Amino acid sequence: MNAYDTAGDARHGPQPAPAPRVGVAALSLRYQIAAALALAVVAVAVCVHMGMVFLHVAPSNTVSKRQGSAIDDWIYPEFEQNWKLFAPNPLQQNIAVQVRAEIREPDGGMRTTGWYDLSAQDGRDIDGNLLPSHTQQNELRRAWDFLVATHDNDNRPVGLRGDLAESYLRRIVVLRLDREDAAGPGGVVERVQLRSQTTNVRPPEWSDEQVPDKPVYRELPWWEVPEDEAEGDLA
Repeated sequence: MNAYDTAGDARHGPQPAPAPRVGVAALSLRYQIAAALALAVVAVAVCVHMGMVFLHVAPSNTVSKRQGSAIDDWIYPEFEQNWKLFAPNPLQQNIAVQVRAEIREPDGGMRTTGWYDLSAQDGRDIDGNLLPSHTQQNELRRAWDFLVATHDNDNRPVGLRGDLAESYLRRIVVLRLDREDAAGPGGVVERVQLRSQTTNVRPPEWSDEQVPDKPVYRELPWWEVPEDEAEGDLA
């Protein structure tokens, strides 16, 4: 380094350090590639899901007719859409889903629990909750709607979707019963039975409409609970 260079460095002072890299740019090349691939996979999954939901709720068209089975397999039961809120004649009934169970005691005896009002439990969890979860608001209600739509008036499943609806709802209520410790110490849930309690919404005070106030029940047959589900293996 000559005298001129030394003088120049003295005039300009030390050079500032380069700004540190942040975010994805701070990762090594290998991890940047992995992050890009993960982002691409998520983007594709979101696009596929949005496309399936659109085809499910859209009017019948060539694609939905040809790929109807694949669309139903993707949508049901977790992502089913329901637009009754916007129907010309909205629902005017409250439907509560209730369950009871047959428990095998440690000594081999059997007992039947009382009815657990699962809808009322969800209502209590939602009441006063500024951010209720999707599960609290919709899981049980949509599972019941799915079952009703896939069963005849004698509560018999119609096709494979009916069997799927039973399995899905049974798993939900077994989890709820386990949460309530319905079986007790050492007990095992052998069978469950569900029913719905339908009550008409009272008309406003200014209306002359008269509706029955007596609840109507729809009682399903007893369902056997598989041993793995009864022991808590619901994977």
